[in-house]
Amino acid sequence: MELNTQEELKAHLMASSDEYRELASRHSDYDRRLEQLEAMTHLSDDEQMEEVRLKKLKLHLKDQMNDLLHRQAGALVG
Repeated sequence: MELNTQEELKAHLMASSDEYRELASRHSDYDRRLEQLEAMTHLSDDEQMEEVRLKKLKLHLKDQMNDLLHRQAGALVG
């Protein structure tokens, strides 16, 4: 199977990697919560702290997902 695009590789990982699926699921959960917070007109101090924390966690998950993506791409090439 030849995976040409990053989207194809992501789809492959979603279908074949439990780790990638878990990371993507958590990333999506954090994204939904951030959307809820951003829709609010005023955030309490706790909500502001949660927003910052979720943004950091979401970025960390994205980095982990990209690392898996690059490792998988390297395995397919090499």
